[in-house]
Amino acid sequence: MILRELFYLNPETQKVSNDFRFDAARDVTELLRSDTRKTRLTLKQINDLRKSSEAHILEMEEDLTFVQSMYGAEPAAPAA
Repeated sequence: MILRELFYLNPETQKVSNDFRFDAARDVTELLRSDTRKTRLTLKQINDLRKSSEAHILEMEEDLTFVQSMYGAEPAAPAA
C-alpha cells in the first residue's frame, strides 16, 4: 500500500483528510499464530475496498491529465 493512499491532502482546505481510504479504528488485521482459518471478507469490507480502488483510479487520472498538460506538445503556431 502506498502512503498516499492512507492520507489525502484536501485541495480546498490544504489539510490532511481521510477520503475513503483507511480507517485505523476498523483495522483488526492482526492475526495470532493460532489463527489457521482463512479470513472472510464482509460486504462492508468489500465496499470499502471498492471505494479505495475508485479513489485511487480518480487520483491516477488527475495525475495523468496534469502530466499530459505539463509535458504535452505545444500547439502549432498559425502560419502567417
